[in-house]
Amino acid sequence: MKKLLTCVLSLCLILNFILNISHLFAVKTKALSKNYLSEYKSSDILVSPTVTQNQKETDKKDNGKNEKAEKTGKAEKNEENDKAIQNETKLNINAKSVILLEPNTSTVLYEKNSDEQLAPASITKIMSLILFMEAIDNGYFNLSTKITASEHACSMGGSQIWLEPNETMTVDELLRATVIASANDATVALAEAVSGSEEGFVTKMNEKAKALGLKNTCFKNASGLDAEGHYSSARDVALMSAELIKHPLIKKYSTVWMDALRDGKSELVNTNKLVRYYDGCTGLKTGTTGTAGHCLSATAERNGLSLVAVVMGGTTSKDRFSGASKMLDYGFANYSFIKVDANSSLLKPIKTENGLKNYTAVKAECSKSILLKKGEKADIAQTAELPNTLTAPIKKDDTIGKIHLTLKDKEIGVILVKAAEDVEKVNFLISFMLIFKSIITP
Repeated sequence: MKKLLTCVLSLCLILNFILNISHLFAVKTKALSKNYLSEYKSSDILVSPTVTQNQKETDKKDNGKNEKAEKTGKAEKNEENDKAIQNETKLNINAKSVILLEPNTSTVLYEKNSDEQLAPASITKIMSLILFMEAIDNGYFNLSTKITASEHACSMGGSQIWLEPNETMTVDELLRATVIASANDATVALAEAVSGSEEGFVTKMNEKAKALGLKNTCFKNASGLDAEGHYSSARDVALMSAELIKHPLIKKYSTVWMDALRDGKSELVNTNKLVRYYDGCTGLKTGTTGTAGHCLSATAERNGLSLVAVVMGGTTSKDRFSGASKMLDYGFANYSFIKVDANSSLLKPIKTENGLKNYTAVKAECSKSILLKKGEKADIAQTAELPNTLTAPIKKDDTIGKIHLTLKDKEIGVILVKAAEDVEKVNFLISFMLIFKSIITP
């Protein structure tokens, strides 16, 4: 009986000690957290709703259906404004269909009848060249690989280098002929090397068109000769061009003005005159047939901005070059990539639960490069999407939210918000060490 009473008494003492320690921990942890909080002004701590507005904007409350109706009305107005802005600029280009595209973002800067299905002539070869570049990247063949021309390849009409049956050329030579001189025979010889037959290659062309999301394109041959059911659109050609210039190798050929084959006996002159005359031109491909008229996909780069200008159905050769030049001039004069940094007022410490710190410091991941019309940077609004609270543990560089960049109520980019520090989770051992340290420290 005496032993039992002793055990009960000991147990009571232990429980009393734990309760005292817990109470002391609560008081001390709260006191210690004040040291961290003192690093920030009370006005700098994020205690607002999940979405924090830019400092330029006033705080807004959620008004349910009224707010939704207001946003819908604004969206409709912005669509009208966008159309009005687009209609403000009318370039006088003598062609059935045109488009100006920024290739990295696929942003359309100017267009006219860009989805009309038209015969593409030799700008068909842009898709052929995409598959040739992929074959090289995948190790199917290399620039030194020798290819023997078939009778079918040599039977092509139109632009050609007059290949003879069983004549051998390297992939490099055939690419030079295809890109610079738009040679149909060289194109088909390469197509047969990739797929065994032109028909098999055309199947791959259409599969690639589908993969790229081209909605108004159907190929019947690899070279672009007129054929029933062979068509594309200015938009699709621009998207193809954007895909092709992702391969740096293409510029080795598309930027060349003059070259030669067969030890200088066969001269190659680039069919794209802009390569010689337009500042920053990097390519890309011309095309002309009786059905298609005069076509061109022109690419150029200036001051970090790349553009693709497509002209289809030009009446004369001059129409396509002047039209493409006019669109490129318009793009370079009016657009540029702008560096946007997160507004520091949105990056406030976030309340943290179960952590050694009551608040977690945050940071923006990086600046955002955005394509804008020149002069529009001042109109960009920033809205933070951040949680009211975080729960420890938190690792430095954990993604915890976003800053949405909008222009005229249209989202144009997102900057990720990340934790700027580690915040450990509170546990008994750490709590005991903190309490012990606070007791022994004067």
